[in-house]
Amino acid sequence: MTINEIQDEIIEDFELFDDWEQKYEYIIDLGKSLKGLDDQYKTEENIIKGCQSVVWLNAFMEDGKLYFEADSQAIIVKGLVSMLLKVLSGHTPREIVDADLYFIEKVGLSSHLAQTRSNGLASMVKQMKIYAIGYESLEK
Repeated sequence: MTINEIQDEIIEDFELFDDWEQKYEYIIDLGKSLKGLDDQYKTEENIIKGCQSVVWLNAFMEDGKLYFEADSQAIIVKGLVSMLLKVLSGHTPREIVDADLYFIEKVGLSSHLAQTRSNGLASMVKQMKIYAIGYESLEK
C-alpha cells in the first residue's frame, strides 16, 4: 500500500467513531497493541526531542525500504506513534521525505490533542523524516 492509501484507511477507521472519547480509546488500543522496542534501542540517542513523554525511535534499512520501530512510556503516545509507524514504515526514504501526512489534520488530531501532545507528534514526524533524509544520503 502507498502512504496515501494507508492514511486514507486510518481516516476511514476514525470515521467509525461518533465522538472523541471513542477516538481516544481507539488510539489507546493502538498503543496497547504496539509491539514496543527492544531494550537495546531504548537509548538516549533514540529519544525524540520535543516530546513531553519519553519516545524512543529506531530506524533501519532493509531492501531499499526504511523501517521504524518505537516505544513510549505513555500509552496515548504509543498509540500516536503506532499510527506514524503504520503510515511511514516500509517505504523508501524518498517517499517518507515527500509524504504529506494529511491524516493528522483529517482525523482531527491537530485540533483535539493538547498542545504538548501536538508538538510531540510534530517532533515524531520530524525525526522520522530526518532519518529518511539521512538514509537517503547514504544510498547516493
